Amino acid sequence: MTESTAHPGRAALAGLQQKLDACMVRDIPALTKKIASLHRRVQGGQPIDRGLASLDKAIELSRQQVTQRCAAAPRPGYALSLPVIEQRDTILETLAAHQVVVLCGETGSGKTTQLPKLCLELGLGVRGKIGHTQPRRIAARSLAARIAEELHCSLGEAVGYKVRFHDRVRDSSHIKIMTDGILLAEIQSDPELREYDALIIDEAHERSLNVDFMLGYLRRLLPKRPDLKIVITSATIDPQRFSRHFNDAPVVEVSGRTFPVETRYRPVNGEDEDQRERSRTQAIVDAVDELAGEGPGDILVFLPGERAIRETSELLRKHHPAHTEILPLYARLSAQQQSQVFRSHKGRRIVLATNVAETSLTVPGIRYVIDTGLARISRYSYRTKV
Repeated sequence: MTESTAHPGRAALAGLQQKLDACMVRDIPALTKKIASLHRRVQGGQPIDRGLASLDKAIELSRQQVTQRCAAAPRPGYALSLPVIEQRDTILETLAAHQVVVLCGETGSGKTTQLPKLCLELGLGVRGKIGHTQPRRIAARSLAARIAEELHCSLGEAVGYKVRFHDRVRDSSHIKIMTDGILLAEIQSDPELREYDALIIDEAHERSLNVDFMLGYLRRLLPKRPDLKIVITSATIDPQRFSRHFNDAPVVEVSGRTFPVETRYRPVNGEDEDQRERSRTQAIVDAVDELAGEGPGDILVFLPGERAIRETSELLRKHHPAHTEILPLYARLSAQQQSQVFRSHKGRRIVLATNVAETSLTVPGIRYVIDTGLARISRYSYRTKV
C-alpha cells in the first residue's frame, strides 16, 4: 500500500503548500499554520475534508488578491536624464539575483525617486508593499507626492505615506513611504514585517539610532524571510561597510550629476554670540542683495532651526526684495505649506530650510545657496548619559 493511498490528504496538502508562493506575504504564516494543523490530523488518522475545503478557499482568496494587485499595479516610466537610470539593467539584474543590494549614489542621482519604480518593474509590490524609509517626515511626504506624480496616480492610492500623526496608505497601496521610526514601531505588531515584500532603507549613511537598529534587525530577519528584498542606499564613499554587514552583499555604484560651483566666503564679525548672530542674519540679507543682480534662479538658505528660519523670514519680508517669494521649510509646517516649495512659480523664490534640504530632498529650481555653516546635530554625552 503506497503512502498516497493510505493518506489521500497528504497529496492535497502538498499541492496547497506549493500554492503559497503565489499568496499575499502577510497571509502565509496563518495558511502555513493551518496546513500544519491538517498534517497533524492526517497523522492521527482523523478526517480533514472540511478543513481542506476551508484552506483551499482561503488560499484562493489570497491568490485572487495578488492577481488584482498585479493588474492594478502602476506601470513605471523613467526620466532618462537621471544617472540612476543609466544603471537600470544592472540594478534590476542584481536585485533579482540577490536578497540584499547596496546602492551607492551621490545626491541628485535620482536613486530615491526611481528605486521604488525599479522594484515595481521587477514585479515587487504585488504580494506585499514596497516599503521606503526616509529619515525625516518632510522628506517622506514630499517623496510620496513626487512618486505619485511620476506614476500618474493620486497620492494615497497606489502610493501613500505614513508619518507620525498622518497615515495616507491604503490596503491596496503598492508603495509606502514612511520615516524609519514608523518602520521600527511596526516591528512590535509585525515582527517579520509581513506587510512588505521589499524594503528600501534610504539615506543609511546618516547613521541615526533608528537606522542602525533597523539594519541590525533586518540582518537577523533575512533567514526567516528569504522572499524579502532589501535595498540599502547611501551617499557615502564607503559603501563596503554596509556590504560587509549583510554578508558581502553586492554594491552598485551610481555617479551623480556635477555642475560648476563658485564659492564665495563672507566673514561673520562680532565679539560675542549675540553680535555674531546679528551679523550672520545681516550677512544673509546682504547676500540676497548681491545675488539679485546675478540673474534668474531661486535661492536656498541653510539655517540651524525653526527659530532662525522664522526670524530670517521676517527680516527678509521687511527688506522687501523685488518680485521675490519667501518660503520657510521645516518639519512642523503643515503638509500643505511644505508642498508650496515644490510647486511651479514665477519670479524669484527664497527657500529658508534646515539641513533637511541637503540630502533628504531636492528642492527644484535652486541656483544659489547661502550656507550659514550652522546645523543642529544630535550627539551622545558620555558624561550625562543623554
